[in-house]
Amino acid sequence: MDLRDYGRMLRKRWLTIVTCVLLATGAAYGASAIAKPVYEAQTQLFVSAQSADTSLADANQGGLFTQQRVKSYAQIVNTPAVLGPVIAQLGLSVSADQLAKQVSATAPLDTVLINVSVDDPSASRARDIANAVSAEFADQVRILETPVSGGPAPVKLTVVKQADLPLLPVSPRTKLNLGLGFLLGLALGVGLAVLRDSLDTTIKRVEDLVKITGAGTLGMIAYDHDAQKSPLVTAIDPTSQRSESFRTLRTNLQFVDIDHPPRTVVITSAVAGEGKSTTACNLAITLAQAGIRVALVESDLRRPKIAEYLGVEGSVGLTSVLIGRATLDDALQTWGRSGLAVLASGPIPPNPSELLGSGHMVALLRQLQQRFDVIIIDAPPLLPVTDAAVLSRICDGAVIVVRYGKTKREQLERTANALSTVDARVLGTVMNMAPTKGPDAYAYGYGYGYSYKSRTDRPRINSVTSQGDVLPDTRMARRAHR
Repeated sequence: MDLRDYGRMLRKRWLTIVTCVLLATGAAYGASAIAKPVYEAQTQLFVSAQSADTSLADANQGGLFTQQRVKSYAQIVNTPAVLGPVIAQLGLSVSADQLAKQVSATAPLDTVLINVSVDDPSASRARDIANAVSAEFADQVRILETPVSGGPAPVKLTVVKQADLPLLPVSPRTKLNLGLGFLLGLALGVGLAVLRDSLDTTIKRVEDLVKITGAGTLGMIAYDHDAQKSPLVTAIDPTSQRSESFRTLRTNLQFVDIDHPPRTVVITSAVAGEGKSTTACNLAITLAQAGIRVALVESDLRRPKIAEYLGVEGSVGLTSVLIGRATLDDALQTWGRSGLAVLASGPIPPNPSELLGSGHMVALLRQLQQRFDVIIIDAPPLLPVTDAAVLSRICDGAVIVVRYGKTKREQLERTANALSTVDARVLGTVMNMAPTKGPDAYAYGYGYGYSYKSRTDRPRINSVTSQGDVLPDTRMARRAHR
């Protein structure tokens, strides 16, 4: 992944990141709100050497002596010998070990100072304990340093700063906790976003289509939330982005092979629900609107949809012709003002693969080629059944419909391998339900129509009719107008 991919991923997963940030920040605020405030009181003691001789040399030796002893003194400030009398003096209901957790002492480097700190939920109690500990600490050091033979102790601790009443608690630090919560939530959110994006194996980029199939992308069909309710968008709203997407598909399909343009095209997908039938219908309609003689054949003999989408009779059709119960003229139905010819599925047979791979099917395709410029064949998905592979082998090639964010890379790879196994030609791929908004959106611009700004764009040589139909300058179009 490069920086653009990370940027796209962060924009796409922004809700995950924001959720993690809000949860972590909220947890930090909640923990700070329910935590008991803790106050800190501090005192400071000065360690000095006591000597009757006030010469400069002795003073220097005394200073070195006290610096060496200071660190040891700081270690005994929270011992029972110091804290026991403090507990008795203040009447505290804690043990020496419990109070020791609240008392600490530090000795700044190269000084003869000792700082004593006391933490307590009560500000006044923290102050009182700090002052009492300092006084008792000084007494204990004097006792420890007094020679056994008698005489004054060589070291003296003097309280130089009494503890004041703390006004603000030192804990919880709400602002610091909120900042840490924000940073933790941000790191967690970005980590989850990267993890989710890494685990997501669905197809979302044109580059993936080209890399897996080795074929170009013929079109990006724009997302339309009304596609299931109104699948024939090219007939209902010919000026919409989705309609223009199918016109782009029509043009690019005709430019696949200029010298030998495909005439029998199988429209298939990896699995069900990726929009192959609606793609076949709308592609056939846009071809017919351009003046091309088109036959739309419903060869999905397991779950036929085209008759339902187009509103034609489906009880007589392809299977009726293949088994000799009807002629091709009887089974073909004209749809719309453009003169699109539709061959519905007919009765659903028990052996679809055998029928579609039979000699009768080959003969039927030859008859259709004599009467039409282009035959669009809606085939079943490739992974569940082999019907599409059988058809692709006897046709000019197949177009694989991939649904954005649904088809997985592994599924597309298996689909391409299935076609390669039977030596079928992959004419190209179609990305269906491509988003028009968000980080993965494909931009549109105005010209004679909308144009996709993606890496797989091909130049289009079009003219525009008064009805808004785009007429491709290809052999099929010229042959249709002869």
